[in-house]
Amino acid sequence: MTSAIERRAYTSSAYLRAGAALFSTQADVTPAVFRRFVSELRLDSNYRGAEGIGWAPVVAASQLRSFEGRLNAERISDKMVRPTLQEQPRDILTPILYMQPDTARNRRALGYDMYSQPVRRTAMDLAAANDRPTASGPVVLVQEGGGDAAGFLIYMPVFEGLSMARNLKGFIFSPFNASQFLGSAANLVSYESVGARLRDGEAQGEPILAQSDGWIDGRSAVTREVSLANRRMLLEVQSTRVEGLSSMSMITLLFGLAVASLLMLVSRLLTQQTLEDRRAIIWFEEQNSIRNSLTRELNHRVKNTLANVLSIVSLTRRRSGSLDEFAEGLDGRIRALSATHDLLTQSEWGTTPIRSVVDVELAPYARDEEQKLELVGPHTELAPNDALSLGLAIHELATNAAKYGSLSVPGGCVTVRWSQM
Repeated sequence: MTSAIERRAYTSSAYLRAGAALFSTQADVTPAVFRRFVSELRLDSNYRGAEGIGWAPVVAASQLRSFEGRLNAERISDKMVRPTLQEQPRDILTPILYMQPDTARNRRALGYDMYSQPVRRTAMDLAAANDRPTASGPVVLVQEGGGDAAGFLIYMPVFEGLSMARNLKGFIFSPFNASQFLGSAANLVSYESVGARLRDGEAQGEPILAQSDGWIDGRSAVTREVSLANRRMLLEVQSTRVEGLSSMSMITLLFGLAVASLLMLVSRLLTQQTLEDRRAIIWFEEQNSIRNSLTRELNHRVKNTLANVLSIVSLTRRRSGSLDEFAEGLDGRIRALSATHDLLTQSEWGTTPIRSVVDVELAPYARDEEQKLELVGPHTELAPNDALSLGLAIHELATNAAKYGSLSVPGGCVTVRWSQM
C-alpha cells in the first residue's frame, strides 16, 4: 500500500514537472496549448486518483479585469474571481484559469483564487521556494461544492525562462479527493479484507484525510510513513477479517511459517534489489532532466557569446583603417571579453562585483610604479550580461587612456568612481 501511494504521487508529480518545463518556454499559456499538453499525457479515465490538471497564473490586483476577460473568453456565463478584492483585499492572486478534464465538477473551481486560502498559500510558497512538486495540507476542494470531503493539492511552480533572476509565472497543479486517491492506490494491490486510513503527518493533530469503508475503529493497525510530493503522510493498514483462527487455519499458518522461514532470505534480497532498481531509475530520470536543463542553458550562453563576438568584429571593422589596426583592435576586445568571462566562471555565472570587472580590464595597461589607479565606490554586484557590457566599455576607455591619456605618460592617474542611485 505504501509503495502504491508513492507511485501515484510520483506519477502526478512527473506530469506536473513536464508541464512546468513546457509552460516556462511559452510566452503565454493559451487554452489550446494547455488542452494539447493534457491530451498528450494520455491519462487513464480517473486521472490516477486526481480531479485533473489545472493552471493558475500569478496575477496582480491591477490585472484582475484583464484576467476575468480571459477567464470568460470561451464561456457562455461570466465568472468572477473569488473571493473578490472587496471581500478580501490583496495585491497578489493565483486564480484558476484552466482545468482539464472540462467537467461540470471542475468548472466550479474556475476563478477561485487559491492564494487567498492559508493552507494552499503555504504550499505554493514552499513549492516556489524549492522549485519542486509540493503537496498541501488538508483542504476541502472547491469542486466539492457544498460538501466537506477532505482533499489536498500538489503544486509545481512555473518560472519565466532559464535566467538566474526568474519571475514566477504561475502554478500547474493537480487537486485530489483524498478518498478517491486512497481508493485508486488500493486498486494497485491484491489484498482482500484490508482496511486503510491516510493521515496528514505534518498538520497539527495528524488529521484523517481518508479511510476505507472497511476500517474498524479500535482494531490494531500497522502504521508506515509515506512521502507524498515532499509532504509526510501516515498510512495505517489493518485486517478486517474476523479475529481468531480455527484449528485447520492454525495448522495452515504453522506450515506456512515453516515454508516462509526458508524463503525469507531470498524474498529479502529480491525486495532490496527492487528498491535499488527503483532508486536507480529515479536517479537516471533526475540526471536526464538536469542534463537537458544544462544543455539549454549552455546553448543560451553560447548564442549570447557569439552575438557579442559578432558585434565586436563589426565595431572593430568600422573603426579600423588597416588590416593590422583591425587585428590589434579585435585581439584586445576579444581578450577583454575573455577576462570578464573568467570572472563570471569563477562566480559560477552568478553576480560579479564592479570592482573586479574594472580591475581585470585595467590591469594590462597600468604599471604599478608609473601609473596610479583609484577605484572608488560601494560594493555593487552585476548580472552576467551587465558585467560583459561593462567590461567591454572599460576596455575601450583603458585603450584610449593608454594611447592618448593618463596611462600614456609616467605618473598618470586614472580614477574610476561609481555610486548606487
